[in-house]
Amino acid sequence: MERRQRGVSAGLLLLLYQISQVGLQNIPSVTLGVLVLNIFLFLNPLRPLSEVCLSVNEAVHKKNWQRLLLSPFHHADDWHLYYNMISMLWKGIMLERKLKSIWFAYIIAVFSVLIGVVYMVLEVLLVIILDDPSYEMNCGVGFSGVLFALKVLNNHYNPGRVSSVFGLPISSKYACWVELLAIHFISPGTSFAGHLSGILVGLMYTMGPLKKIMRACAAGISFFTEPDRPRDYYSDFGGGTHNHEQRPYGFWFPPENSEENMRRRRLRRFDR
Repeated sequence: MERRQRGVSAGLLLLLYQISQVGLQNIPSVTLGVLVLNIFLFLNPLRPLSEVCLSVNEAVHKKNWQRLLLSPFHHADDWHLYYNMISMLWKGIMLERKLKSIWFAYIIAVFSVLIGVVYMVLEVLLVIILDDPSYEMNCGVGFSGVLFALKVLNNHYNPGRVSSVFGLPISSKYACWVELLAIHFISPGTSFAGHLSGILVGLMYTMGPLKKIMRACAAGISFFTEPDRPRDYYSDFGGGTHNHEQRPYGFWFPPENSEENMRRRRLRRFDR
């Protein structure tokens, strides 16, 4: 195991500060586990980045299939780790509360591998379409592909919201695509195919057969079944969507006794 020899990592320190501000007790177990794993592997990478990054050449031609498992959980530098894990903190809290920890862990495991497969398929298609074999050499690391998939799920379970993409209000329905293009133009060195793979896998889950396949694979295991579609935490008990005061990192849970419910109970007393 190779330990990183570096000075103070501003991105890592800021990430730890943000996690402490949220509070460990407010972070669901699987989300916290993903954060810890990524931070640990950043400080103690299993191998150099050149030996864990995922490419068609390495994974397919050289048959280094273990890169499918290693590449999502290694990051190029502290700011790469920071932005990905802050995004994971937000999305993990929202989705794990809705989908429950067991199913959310299942999603993370499947997405981590499947996004790598889709990424390599896209790179092969680019080789064929553009007649450019250099795409087989593109080697990527990081959790951002999984995060794009989770963004698709988050928008699916919370429809009608408006997301801020680089300060611009964008309907959540299109936020993934706008962010995909914006990141590519602002940071051309990022993996467009890797991010697109995440969106495609997210759509395979929300609109395609992936969720049914995962459900079939998990059938018969009592504690490993998908919960019924959970209540939208952005909606009141009546089903209508309301604008609530925004809390840091999306912490808002409807009270058991809302003001409207209390008013109705008082009216029932007078009816008696």
